[in-house]
Amino acid sequence: MPADSQRCCDYCGRSFHRQGFRTHEKACQRRSEQRGEDLELARVIRQEREQGSVFAGVHPSISGSTSSINNRSEGDDFDFDNQIDYQHDADVGQTDSDGDPPPSGSTSPAPQHDIDDIKVEYHPSSGIPTKVYRFEDYGRGPGAPPAVPEADPIPWQPFRTRMDFEVAELAHDAGLSHEQLDRLIRLIHRSRTELFTLKNRKDVRDMWDAASFKMTPFTKEEVIVPFRGVDQTFPLFHRSLWDWVTDLLQDPQVGPNFVFDAQRLSKFNGENFVRFIHEPWTANAFWEYQSKIPSDAKPLAFILYADKAKLSSFGHAKGYPVVARCANLPIGIRNGEGLGGGRIVGWLPIVKEDKQHSGKPAFVNFKNAVWHASFLKILDCLAPLSRLGSAIKCWDDIIRVFYPIVLILSADYEEQAVMALIRGLMGKFPCPVCLVPRDELSNTLKVFPLRTCTETKALLARARECTTLAAREQILSSQSLRDVDSSFGVLEHTDIHRALSHDKLHFNDEGLFSDHKWPELQKWVECLGRQAAVQIDSFFQSIPRWRNLNHFDQVISVSFSDGTKYEDISKLIVFAAHTVFDRDTDPEAYLLLRCIRSYVEFNMYASLEVHTEDTINNGREALSKLTGLMDKYIEDTAEMSEKSWNFPKKHLSAHLFDDIEAKGVSRNYSTKPNEKMHGPLKDAYQDRTNFKNFAEQILRYNHDSLIAEYIRNKLDHLDSQNLSISDDLEDQPDTALQETDNPDDTDIDSTEPTDAQHFSLGSKQAAMSFTLIEAGSLGNPAFERFRIKLNDFLNHAFAANSIPFPGGRRIQLVASDMIMEYRFLKVNFESLVDWRVSTDYLRCTPMFHGSPRYDCVILQTDTGIIFGKLMLIFTCTVGDVQYPVTLVLPYDRPVGICPRKDKDFQFWRVKRKPRASAEFFSVHSIVRGCMIVEDVSRPDEFLIVDTIDTDMFLRMQDIRSQ
Repeated sequence: MPADSQRCCDYCGRSFHRQGFRTHEKACQRRSEQRGEDLELARVIRQEREQGSVFAGVHPSISGSTSSINNRSEGDDFDFDNQIDYQHDADVGQTDSDGDPPPSGSTSPAPQHDIDDIKVEYHPSSGIPTKVYRFEDYGRGPGAPPAVPEADPIPWQPFRTRMDFEVAELAHDAGLSHEQLDRLIRLIHRSRTELFTLKNRKDVRDMWDAASFKMTPFTKEEVIVPFRGVDQTFPLFHRSLWDWVTDLLQDPQVGPNFVFDAQRLSKFNGENFVRFIHEPWTANAFWEYQSKIPSDAKPLAFILYADKAKLSSFGHAKGYPVVARCANLPIGIRNGEGLGGGRIVGWLPIVKEDKQHSGKPAFVNFKNAVWHASFLKILDCLAPLSRLGSAIKCWDDIIRVFYPIVLILSADYEEQAVMALIRGLMGKFPCPVCLVPRDELSNTLKVFPLRTCTETKALLARARECTTLAAREQILSSQSLRDVDSSFGVLEHTDIHRALSHDKLHFNDEGLFSDHKWPELQKWVECLGRQAAVQIDSFFQSIPRWRNLNHFDQVISVSFSDGTKYEDISKLIVFAAHTVFDRDTDPEAYLLLRCIRSYVEFNMYASLEVHTEDTINNGREALSKLTGLMDKYIEDTAEMSEKSWNFPKKHLSAHLFDDIEAKGVSRNYSTKPNEKMHGPLKDAYQDRTNFKNFAEQILRYNHDSLIAEYIRNKLDHLDSQNLSISDDLEDQPDTALQETDNPDDTDIDSTEPTDAQHFSLGSKQAAMSFTLIEAGSLGNPAFERFRIKLNDFLNHAFAANSIPFPGGRRIQLVASDMIMEYRFLKVNFESLVDWRVSTDYLRCTPMFHGSPRYDCVILQTDTGIIFGKLMLIFTCTVGDVQYPVTLVLPYDRPVGICPRKDKDFQFWRVKRKPRASAEFFSVHSIVRGCMIVEDVSRPDEFLIVDTIDTDMFLRMQDIRSQ
């Protein structure tokens, strides 16, 4: 390309074609400036935290009524999703002492580290030395930000025009019938203002078919498996796994987010570096696999899921999708709904039940053989590459050699038994991971030998050498194996038993709790009679509503629900039932409640988005405690109950923390994002098929959706590059990188960014004078002498924080002065789990969806943490500055001697002050929101719900330890 057609960007140092260069340069400049502002802000916040300063911006945050506070501003947003593999950029960060050695003859002083510094040890094959980053630098990714890829100028092809594609896309999304589509096309031809060439529905179908090769399409094959000497033929639909991941590696928007090298991460706690784990490449298995392949190659890790999906309302029609995700992509992309998210790569055949043979070992083995013969065809494309590797020219025109591995298999227990080819519940050794005997499944502390694919292959070969069926069966039953060849045996370095992973959804929420502990508790409630059930249901009705937590009007009658609802019931049931069961009169039920509390603690550790060495050890201790309590409950109820607690889902908890150390946190292998994909398949069956040979019709619609998403993403990118787009619009993330964890807060009011880092106020009301406030609150002790107390608070806060008084005179607000009330508060805080900014949406309003809602908060004061309930949020003007203030009813009265159950259930008890003791605090003093529920057995005493989310769980652990 001629030199004069190239221009070099001053910000990232890269060359681009002059067409579109100005757009890139502008975006790059904005990113550079924003990065500089972020780093400076993070530095200031860190300095303020170290010095205990309360200042934020021009004027300080105003503290609680006693003295100054520690500002909880969250400038140090630790963003794991920005840890992109910029290994070709200039080195950034300090090389640690265990990185490059100093020159011969020189001395290297011991490195000095700050608290929260992040050390990154890269795999030796990467050629990158160990580095230490400042917390705020690492969170934003080392090196320069990736350059904006040049957009395809005609991304709608093979559609003839952009208008053609957008009409076809609309018809696809809306599910128009053939007649409706033809009618729409005729209408557009009558009133078109830009080129439109589609003629009819057949023309639209032809365009979709022509575009299908933009992404790897499905192919159809036949699977032939003999049964009783007769070959049985089944249809299999699948797309090449290798071609699918190649599409991602070559996509200029998804490709830059790949991480190719294993990393060991650790965070400095003031004394030493503590390792932490989140993504698969930060755990052990990824590192170990990279050590087994050539040093110039990169691991390409797959996450595979398979399970049957009910397509019709009564489950008569079923599908069997196989979903793939790439473990080299960050979880926000990998578990998202964009191009880099989960993709259906196969549709397995379902063997119809035969009344003559169903349930017999030969027929069960036949069904397993069909599954593995089908899955083998899906894995065939990876088999030779797992031994020899393959080169791919990636999005950045760099050729890399990759070795594939199936790192994670995500499935429920029944599917895992099929994948591992074990005999399931009725086998002598029902665990797909280890050789635990069936009668010892309830023991989660004892360690049993692990299964290995090498040993399984050897045992199967030995069994097949036997001349009699009895001898063969004796060998196979010694490890509960089936006489079927595994499809995973063709992959080098893939061990099916190591790839199988703990599934929190099916093993915990829809297993241990919903199928066992919950029915057991319902039984004890039923024994106490109707009043006990009414009391528990009434508690659930009275629980304050909380974002991302289901609210229930009744729970005791719940016998079927989804895993998320069961998880939410488990988080709250102990707070509801502790007044129902007495330690002395209901000892077994009380012990079961302790077991449930212990289970919830274990489940909270299972849910952590980031694990450190400490949280993994604490999780193991929580599991040990749960096992001890359950053993006692089983022993105490043995004579009054015939229930068996020897079931696989109880035992499988023993492998959870091993999985976390090997493959990262549990959400890496959760089935929840995969089962979420069942819904669109069911919709496609209902709305897009004629219910005959529906698999092919569903998959065609699924692939059309992928193509539409691909072209739409490219169109949006083209618009951002070539059109005059506002700064805000240009900064929107690509739809290819969408995350799944953004809640649908459709009722959130517009907010005013009072403090861009910490909080925003919303639901603004009309300005009110102090006269109106006090007149409208007659009889409410919290608002007595409102103006006078506010004057005292402001004067004390200004003096304590060395804020100059306006005009050099003390503050004296008068009755006619106005304040502005707000009824919505959005609080940002640094999560103790993953060190990223989390957000609470808090209400302080007399009417929200038909009921009053006054949320509770954690406040930071000079004397420590306190809890309180919001009563009013407002801004008042002093001089020319508006100050955000909240009236809070503190829950900090001494509680005296706590009852024994507080220790048994790990309760944190607080006591409410009289309403006349309401105090003013700066909104800056709010750390985060919290849920507080009443203990009806003790007047004015309340319990902090520490299970609403993982941050609250760890935060309360810290408070207890102090």
